[in-house]
Amino acid sequence: MKKLIVRFQKSQAEVLVVGTLAEQDRKIYFEYDASWIESGLQLSPFKLPLQQGLFEHTDYSFGPLPGLFDDSLPDGWGLLLMDRYFRKLGVDPATLSPLDRLSYVGTRSMGALTYHPSHEVELDSSILDLHALGKNAEEVFAGSVANVLPELERAGGTPGGARPKVLVGVKDDQIISGENDLPSGFEHWLIKFASREELSHASRVEYAYSLMAKEAGISFPESRLFDAGNDRCYFGVKRFDREEGNKRKHVHTFANLIHTNFRIPSTDYVDLFKVTQLLTRNHQDIVELFRRMVFNVASHNRDDHAKNFAFMMDEQGQWGLTRAYDLTFTEGIGGEHTMSVLGEGKNPSWEQCVELAAQFGVKKKVALSIIEQVKSATHQWKKFANTAKCSKSMIKKIAEQMNCK
Repeated sequence: MKKLIVRFQKSQAEVLVVGTLAEQDRKIYFEYDASWIESGLQLSPFKLPLQQGLFEHTDYSFGPLPGLFDDSLPDGWGLLLMDRYFRKLGVDPATLSPLDRLSYVGTRSMGALTYHPSHEVELDSSILDLHALGKNAEEVFAGSVANVLPELERAGGTPGGARPKVLVGVKDDQIISGENDLPSGFEHWLIKFASREELSHASRVEYAYSLMAKEAGISFPESRLFDAGNDRCYFGVKRFDREEGNKRKHVHTFANLIHTNFRIPSTDYVDLFKVTQLLTRNHQDIVELFRRMVFNVASHNRDDHAKNFAFMMDEQGQWGLTRAYDLTFTEGIGGEHTMSVLGEGKNPSWEQCVELAAQFGVKKKVALSIIEQVKSATHQWKKFANTAKCSKSMIKKIAEQMNCK
């Protein structure tokens, strides 16, 4: 039987035992530690409620792990690097169990959960060459590089999402590897590279969208373009799961909170609003969520899947929406939003948005005011795009899709 101890790491000095994960005969079990039950903190209230006894994971239609722990694993890009790392050790990735992968993540996970014993990966605080990292990321994703740069392997192996990305520490113009605790003066950031399906405009467009989202009143992290030289730049955001002093915050994505496959367009914004209302019991989160939905509709961001929304728990166990992330121009599968609005995915109307808002106590006057503020921001698309130095062709294409010529 394989076992992992799950810990909740608020900081280097404050680490609590959450419970034990076990695997036997390809079945996954979890049991909360008695001390954690006494804390009263609900880490995943819908699928792993705080109670004594052994949980057996049987929701295999969702995945091999409960959503709480699946949130600690990377998606496409991180899994690619993880698999290459184990192949280099002579281990066939197909033989890895979910607990093996969590052990690899160890203490380098996003959020506050850590896994022990962890598979140690040698770390240092060498200054990273961003241009070399970015170039290597693109080549690795395309499958043309057999040996991943050591810095990229350790710095990029755990972030979620399909797009190549790296966790770093930033201090002025210095960038260091940033999966674990950072030296004094450095801040936790996440930098994205381009995947093989994307052109060099991806970072500039996402940066322009971050400026536009802030103008629309959306709670968005600090963002910037990192200059990599040779006319290359990469989009970066300051991490909201880390605070000053290397303090960690517990984050749970909407998809994994309710065990829904984010790759399949099977959820509606109604589902997200219901969960938000039940979990946070904060009307301001409902209003903020409505603003984000309206922004996605107005800005033609159709990759609004269930893992692109998340919640964060504070030290008292109170939940709230995280800041927004992954906002950018996307065509969508079949030209539709991944998450529908009252069943409409192709062309959600403002009337449908207002109707949905009313179901959750957002007054029509407030809803219409938010719509106008968001539309005002998206109508300034060209200004934000020029600030980000987007190409003229992309500015025109996105303006036409957003009807803000």
